Amino acid sequence: MSKKQFLIGVLFASILGSLFALMGYQYFVDQRKGSNGYAEPNKPVYFAKYAQDSSYVVPEGLNFVNAAELARPAVVHIKSTVTTNSNPRGANPNEDFFREFFGFPPDQQGQPRQGQASGSGVIISNDGYIVTNFHVIEHAENIEVTLDDNRTFEAKLIGKDESTDLAVIKVEESNLPFLAFGNSDKVRVGEWVLAVGNPFELTSTVTAGIVSAKARNINILRNRQYGIESFIQTDAAVNPGNSGGALVDLKGNLIGINTAIATPTGSYAGYSFAVPSSIVEKVTSDLMEFGVVQRALLGISIRNVDAELAESEDLDAVSGVYVMGVNEGSAADEAGIKEGDVITAINKVKVSNVAELQAQVAVNRPGDKVKVTYLRDGNTETTYATLKNFMGDTQIVKNEASATVEGATFADADQEILNKYDIVGGVQIVDIKSGKWKDVGIKENFIITAVNKRSVKSVDELLRAIQSREGGMLIEGIYPDGERAFYAIGW
Repeated sequence: MSKKQFLIGVLFASILGSLFALMGYQYFVDQRKGSNGYAEPNKPVYFAKYAQDSSYVVPEGLNFVNAAELARPAVVHIKSTVTTNSNPRGANPNEDFFREFFGFPPDQQGQPRQGQASGSGVIISNDGYIVTNFHVIEHAENIEVTLDDNRTFEAKLIGKDESTDLAVIKVEESNLPFLAFGNSDKVRVGEWVLAVGNPFELTSTVTAGIVSAKARNINILRNRQYGIESFIQTDAAVNPGNSGGALVDLKGNLIGINTAIATPTGSYAGYSFAVPSSIVEKVTSDLMEFGVVQRALLGISIRNVDAELAESEDLDAVSGVYVMGVNEGSAADEAGIKEGDVITAINKVKVSNVAELQAQVAVNRPGDKVKVTYLRDGNTETTYATLKNFMGDTQIVKNEASATVEGATFADADQEILNKYDIVGGVQIVDIKSGKWKDVGIKENFIITAVNKRSVKSVDELLRAIQSREGGMLIEGIYPDGERAFYAIGW
């Protein structure tokens, strides 16, 4: 064979091999083809359908524009002038958290100084009533409100409630845009929601998320007397400055007031918490009408039912609220509720834990009658309880500027004195005559800052502490000359 013939043979063999390779590849491709002649993608059918069908319409419910347009004009930016000190006496452990959350810079060592706190609020009436968080305006000396249209007003404090971390302020203006209350009890986990506020001074910011959980207790109000936590948890982005802002549904209804975040960094980490509108509406109504919340109580000590408790107490349920004790003469006592009962519903609304029970009771006033469903000895029972106030009756509680108990007359301590002596809040004895207080050596002008190691910042709180005492009381406080003192009063 000549060299020329050899080369032609090699070339022919190469071409033939290439043809066989192409035919084999085509064969395997054909095995993967669908009926339309294109390779089937490794994707779910629904994805392929949406991706290929240009006629697919995004559901109307996923459009956030309408809700945002309704909510933004009704959410305001709140700036509070605050005099702050380092390590204030009587401060509770949550002070630093709240300070960071609504945008106030950390305390510096040294003398008292003025600063400006920043937060959000929601207009709830066209004549200027605004709901916000208690911690946003707690120490405010002046409150400035800026609307979405950049108009600025000075606001006055109408009322505040530390137990729910809510407050109501008011600006003198009419025909304002406002948000209507939605029914937070009907909000469902997985539902879309929007958070509207002023994070990091970024005014009128809207973020979206879903309801992650309901009736969430994160123990942020554990040191506040009658603290009520039944938060709506969402994953809508909430940051410092959002505090007091709106959580709305896709219809633009107010379903919560953004209050807190759970985070290891101080900024959004996926867990935001809002006071539900059922509580917000009741508290704001009380503050606007009476200046103080009308707190309704069953008069029981309670805990969550879990598998361990169910086994130890031989219960027939692993959810609900276990009654650990019943106060004598309380609403629960008069209704026949006993220690060991498991409450499962209030007014036909299921309660699986303490937070849910607190939320259902909190929307009532003293004198209201509620239907209580409970388990006893394996049987489901119902009764009606007439709720009482912290004084043990059904009367309207007044926002007392002063009160006299056992010969001592009390008044809220003047803010100037509090600032001077580095005190967060307190009650001053303005007059003292014969009685328990004078008998233990307490003198006039003494400022009470705590009772039984719980901070007391107002006359109302002091009266509640006296009413809810069990036995004697440990009184802590300071005299105007700076001398700190402790007294034990037998009762």
